Amino acid sequence: MASTGYEAARSLEAGKLKGGASKDVQHHHGRTAHNMSSSSLRKKSDLSLVSKVRCDLLRIVLLNLQEVFLGTKLFVLFPAVPLAVAANYIHFGRPWLFALSLLGLIPLAERVSFLTEQIAFYTGPTVGGLLNATCGNATELIIALFALHQGKIDVVKCSLVGSILSNLLLVLGSSLFFGGIANLNKEQLFDRKQSDVNTGLLLLGAFCHILVLTIKRAMNTAESTADATPGLSLSRACSVIMLLAYAAYLFFQLKTHRQFFEAQEEEEDDDDDDVVSEDEAVITLPSALLWLLGMTIVVAVLSEFVVGTIEDASESWGIPVSFISMILLPIVGNAAEHAGAIIFSFKNKLDITLGVSLGSATQISMFVVPLSAIVAWIMGKEMDLDLELLETGSLILAILVTAFTLQDGTSHYMKGLVPLLCYFAIGACFFVYQSPTNQNDLNLGVLTTSTAVTIA
Repeated sequence: MASTGYEAARSLEAGKLKGGASKDVQHHHGRTAHNMSSSSLRKKSDLSLVSKVRCDLLRIVLLNLQEVFLGTKLFVLFPAVPLAVAANYIHFGRPWLFALSLLGLIPLAERVSFLTEQIAFYTGPTVGGLLNATCGNATELIIALFALHQGKIDVVKCSLVGSILSNLLLVLGSSLFFGGIANLNKEQLFDRKQSDVNTGLLLLGAFCHILVLTIKRAMNTAESTADATPGLSLSRACSVIMLLAYAAYLFFQLKTHRQFFEAQEEEEDDDDDDVVSEDEAVITLPSALLWLLGMTIVVAVLSEFVVGTIEDASESWGIPVSFISMILLPIVGNAAEHAGAIIFSFKNKLDITLGVSLGSATQISMFVVPLSAIVAWIMGKEMDLDLELLETGSLILAILVTAFTLQDGTSHYMKGLVPLLCYFAIGACFFVYQSPTNQNDLNLGVLTTSTAVTIA
């Protein structure tokens, strides 16, 4: 191995093996808005020192470590991961454990996105798109599963609804607002085809929530004793319908109308030398799979810490659990994507911004929410799609505000300011709102799991 420098070290790991097959895959791999947004937070690793290591195996290991941990601009947050684990074992304080776990989840969520994209280089656009469709919101899904396991149904509902609201109002609103400020002298246009599809699916999801909410209220009014069975059965039926709709959406996105969702790359910024070009994979497929498995395990550990300490953080900080679940958890879970969406709005690439915000909201609404209900069914937990009146009303109004904002295919900073202020109003509402029902359910979840689930 006489070659040295960046290209030599990278070619040893990612290869240019077998005649440069990985690059051929990339040339036929349409990059989605999700991919483009995530790559905006990545940076080239300086492999000049790694390339001087003579042992091939050691060089590959060091290359993997450098690409995975130093290949993101969020690497400064990685120390929060071992600090959270240490805080758990030395019983440093459960509110501190909650805060450190939240910080640690930010870079981990971005790295999971990076690793799924690396796998997509080898598997092709269809499988890669399916990976993004299932792993794009892996953090929210894992947190929801742990909350389900501990019986905290309201935390699951609030965190997932909060993630939808965060994408529709906070991410989209801040992106359009700051993008409009940065491009005052430019006409900001975007293609409505993708947004029309996403808003239609979001309305379908809201329609299912309204049906469950309505039938439960109607039966409670007509009968003296409340029976949750019809609402629960309807929720499970609607969950299956929503998953079928999401499967049709994936077929539409990955096969029949792929051109609607592929991000345009014709105006890449040449002056940003620190951004990875993404022309080829930087680690091998086995390495990417192993790292993805490891990262997922770490995300699961931190998610368990978050779910297990959310009440302690609420009591210590004087913040309602509903506010933490509705506002803080979604912001942390999608922080990397949120930052990428805003970055591309500054560059006047609104199609990518809309793909990130609307795509993530659709994935949560039509995949993660019904999947959580189905998993709860399997686990013997009674989770329905009744989000309660306040949450359902907020969701419907957020979808309507988004639809009106995007109706003409143009944007300016006022169109971003309105959804952004709507999100602040919703945040203030949940900060002052204390639901006795939710509080009792949360306390019940703590009591029933305190003996079975213990943070070591």
